[in-house]
Order: sequence, then structure tokens, then C-alpha cells
Amino acid sequence: MGKIVILTGAGISAESGLGTFRDEGGLWSQHRIEDVATPEGFARDPALVHGFYNARRIQAAKAQPNAAHLALARLQRDFPSEVVIVTQNVDNLHEAGGAENVLHMHGTLAGALCATCDHRWTAPPEMSVGEVCPACTAPSARPDVVWFGEMPYHMDLIYDHLAGATVFASIGTSGQVYPAAAFVHEAALAGARTVELNLDPSDGASRYDEVILGPATQIVPQWVDGLLTHS
Repeated sequence: MGKIVILTGAGISAESGLGTFRDEGGLWSQHRIEDVATPEGFARDPALVHGFYNARRIQAAKAQPNAAHLALARLQRDFPSEVVIVTQNVDNLHEAGGAENVLHMHGTLAGALCATCDHRWTAPPEMSVGEVCPACTAPSARPDVVWFGEMPYHMDLIYDHLAGATVFASIGTSGQVYPAAAFVHEAALAGARTVELNLDPSDGASRYDEVILGPATQIVPQWVDGLLTHS
């Protein structure tokens, strides 16, 4: 079947107890994006930003991978061709479920980043204002999370994978955040069959060849079983 490229969003981790962003009651209804997810917000009130990500880091550390994460790891392990997982999520549930070489395009809660020299290291459970970079000693440590207005990670590699995809799947994404929302277009241009797996149709559902609706813990394992059966 060739290469399968999978994009995952907050919906795949929701059933592990991690909050989504754009649904009613989601994180962006509780916090202004400008306050906790932009470089300007961090400069204005670093204590607020650290508090927001400290809470999310603690929550993510307690979460367990669900059946959808485990199914994708099984697909990656058992499928005879290449399976690439790209995630917008900043949790490590894919890795905890057994997936390898996951491309975290929005960074990870488990990482810390120096705003001065770009050095990266493993984040402590809680980060604080003025935390010192171990490389340059600047007191400018921040979460290694891509904020609005910043360039996502691994973009050249992701586009290379999309150009070689025979199947592109989007799982648990809103279809509202670019550049990820345009990945289906890139994959389709390369001739890939495209499928969306979501609880509800995304804003870009009409762009896909197939849309499968339902809880991720149900529909993702079923989809993986179908691919493995016909591989």
C-alpha cells in the first residue's frame, strides 16, 4: 500500500482525560489564546503562562494511552510499509502507547526551551519564572511548545512525507489550525487516498475521500484492523 501518513489532534487524547481546545468547555474557552499561547503573552505574564503549562504537564503525566493510541502503534509495528505519525498534541501518549519517531509539530510538554539560545532539555514537572538555561545560563526558560505566531517543528520533513503518501489520515483534529489543516490538500495532490476519523466532521471534512465518525477509541482500532487485514 505504500506510505501511510497520520495526523493526530486533541480528539485522540480526549478519551485519555486530556482537554481539547475548541470544543464547548475546551481550554480556549477558559483561557485567552493571547495570554497563554503567544510569545507576547509569555513576555507580559510569564507566571501565568508557566502556571498554565505546569498544570497541563502534571495532567498529561498522569494520563494513559487509550485504544486509539495503541492501535496506531500496532499499525506502525505490524504494517509492511512505512507509517508516519505526525501529531499536533503536546502530550507523549503516542510514545507511551508504543509508537516510535513521532513528529511533534507543536512541541511537547516534556521539553523546556531557552528563549535566548534555543537550547532544549527535559522539563521538570513544574517550571518557574526566571528558570536558568543549562547551556547559556540565561534566566529565560520556557515550555518547548509552539505558540501562535511561531513556526511548527519538522515542517520540511512532514511535507516530504506527505509528498510520498499513498494514504493520509487525520484523526481528532478540528481542521481549523494551519498549516496542519492544509495537509490533506498536500497529500491529495500527491495522489494519496484521504480519510478523516473524528467524533464530528471537521471544518475541512469535505476535502476528504472518506469520513468516519465516532469515538476515537472505537473507530481508530476498526480502521487499523481494516488496513492490516488488507495489507
